[in-house]
Amino acid sequence: MYIGRFAPTPSGPLHFGSLIAALASFLDARASGGRWLVRIEDLDPPRCMPGASDMILRQLEAHGLGWDGKVVHQSARTEAYREALEQLRGLALAYPCTCSRSAIRASASRMGREGPIDPGTCRTRHLKPGHPHAMRLDTRGAVAAFEDRLHGLIQQDIAHELGDFVIWRVEDLAAYHLAVVVDDAWQGVTDVVRGSDLLDSTPRQVWLQGILGLPQPRHMHLPLALAANGQKLSKQNLAPPLSMTQPTGQLIEALRFLGQPATDELVDGTPGEILDWAVRHWRPSSIPRAASPA
Repeated sequence: MYIGRFAPTPSGPLHFGSLIAALASFLDARASGGRWLVRIEDLDPPRCMPGASDMILRQLEAHGLGWDGKVVHQSARTEAYREALEQLRGLALAYPCTCSRSAIRASASRMGREGPIDPGTCRTRHLKPGHPHAMRLDTRGAVAAFEDRLHGLIQQDIAHELGDFVIWRVEDLAAYHLAVVVDDAWQGVTDVVRGSDLLDSTPRQVWLQGILGLPQPRHMHLPLALAANGQKLSKQNLAPPLSMTQPTGQLIEALRFLGQPATDELVDGTPGEILDWAVRHWRPSSIPRAASPA
């Protein structure tokens, strides 16, 4: 069975870019007769805004985007992430690292996709017990490839383009890439539909899934909605929150952004009626690849 998911970070209310991702993942699941889950990715307490999780759920409900089962919060899943970390330690792939960002910048010999690449300084260090540290993954020789439903074959030389990335943070919190692969497997997610800002993250997650013996979902990375200044709509860029009182217009606008032929007759429909129509007419092949203004 198809199982999809929408996994927002509760750093603020949903905006139009969030709606595009939620709507596309919802329609893809429902058009396949599958389940659609909601997971709150609240791994990073300083980024989480009080009340944002409840607001996000109310915004989804106002737009008719009903989910299946219980909402999962990553903050309640720490032990599962620790088990995966210990598995990686047992494979001699995870190692403690005390390097600061400034130290990595000073010692890096090249730049990667996300900045200076950690040269693996701490791979052979023996840290004293109790010393604060993050955990990195030894990526030497790591390469990954997957077939994206919109973008085709994506390949990445992880060691060369990213280097040893953090899977457990110095604050004693699981890093995003470890948590997401553990949770997708635990929830039985078969299909991940999300924004193309995460396209570069997917190869390392695919690689992690292989190392941990976890199934690999299919992926579809959606075009980003851009603000007038050309930046992607995001909470960090102060994108306005979705209106709770105008869901019809926002749903139609999101459908058209996704290349779906939303007709003028839908303007007078309820969110439920619009979504019923959209499920019947869902055409992933019509989704554009390139980002465009919202």
